[in-house]
Amino acid sequence: MAQVEKIHHTESNIELIEEPIQLFKPYHGEEEIEAVSEVLRSGWWGQGPKTAELEQKFAEFVEAPIAVSLNSATAALHLAMTVAEVEGGEVITTPMTFVSTNHAILYNRATPVFADVQRDTLNIDPDDIERKITDKTRAIVAVDYGGHPVELERILEIADAHNLIVIEDAAHAAGARYKDRAVGSISPMTCFSFHPVKNLATGDGGMVTTANEEWAERIKKLRWVGINKNTWQRADGEDGSKYSWEYDVEEPGYKYHTNDINSAIALVQLGRLPDTNGRRREICAMYDEGLAGIDWLTLPVEKDYVFSSRHNYVVRLNNRDKLADWMRDHRVGSGMHYIPNHLYDMYKPYVTEALPVIEEEWLRCLTLPLHPNMSDNDVQYIIEVIKAFPHA
Repeated sequence: MAQVEKIHHTESNIELIEEPIQLFKPYHGEEEIEAVSEVLRSGWWGQGPKTAELEQKFAEFVEAPIAVSLNSATAALHLAMTVAEVEGGEVITTPMTFVSTNHAILYNRATPVFADVQRDTLNIDPDDIERKITDKTRAIVAVDYGGHPVELERILEIADAHNLIVIEDAAHAAGARYKDRAVGSISPMTCFSFHPVKNLATGDGGMVTTANEEWAERIKKLRWVGINKNTWQRADGEDGSKYSWEYDVEEPGYKYHTNDINSAIALVQLGRLPDTNGRRREICAMYDEGLAGIDWLTLPVEKDYVFSSRHNYVVRLNNRDKLADWMRDHRVGSGMHYIPNHLYDMYKPYVTEALPVIEEEWLRCLTLPLHPNMSDNDVQYIIEVIKAFPHA
């Protein structure tokens, strides 16, 4: 953990820290190391009892009937759209996301239709969703940007009125709540990420939650190349001594299943998620207080009807790139989340009209460091660096 140690002066008179402060950093303790060691000693490294336990406990945590584990959120989105049967149709989506969200649409041979975002939260705009529905629309992908849930109630009402399926991309939103309901229990399907820098982090991984048993069973087959029984299901007894080799392959699938090494880490991370998300909220509160009143800086919002998981802390200003350089010179990492997907060459053919809010706001976005490893001193140092920035 970086400490604020005064070692020498810069031109700004900010005294530099000895160790840089990273934008993101995985958080773990001895419990994760011991959990992995237990799996390694068990001899069962693949998808097995730890994965089954994770699915059960994650479903309980997010108050969902069913949770199905995958090896990434990308896989979760891909298979969620597959069982939603979007192929040949249109999927209304946001460009303000990591490209996996929209690649999953193309994987399913569907057409992404980009909607603009709300200026305050940078979440997809329900009004623009409604305006862009056609007779070809099959689904809506709603991304909880930075861990702040989208306007789920309104989006679900729009979907119900047009017989559409909502797939919630909650890659940032493990532990978030919307109107006192857990994200993961509200949308027909919700997809989570366990990427190393996410709030619940493993080597990599993902999850789909749903109440639809038919969808869940099909996803379970598709994640394991179409096989209708996974290896753990075919093992009779923990020692695998009565292993059955019989199974059927009902359709082509993918190698998207996770393993017990990642699941063991995830179980520990899940147990401490309320605490680590709580630390994120403490850091955000310090940013909010320390950066308040700076007239050239717009701070992120949290609507009063949501409980954000606070995955990202994104500020906005007109000379974003100069502040990023300034922070780097002062040994503080920063980032930009995200380049709007419709600006990438491969997505330009799908753009039919301008998206004025996102095209203005993304140029102003800068992500500040936010992870439970940060000390109070780290946060105060970052605040001092930003306040000293010659913004004019």
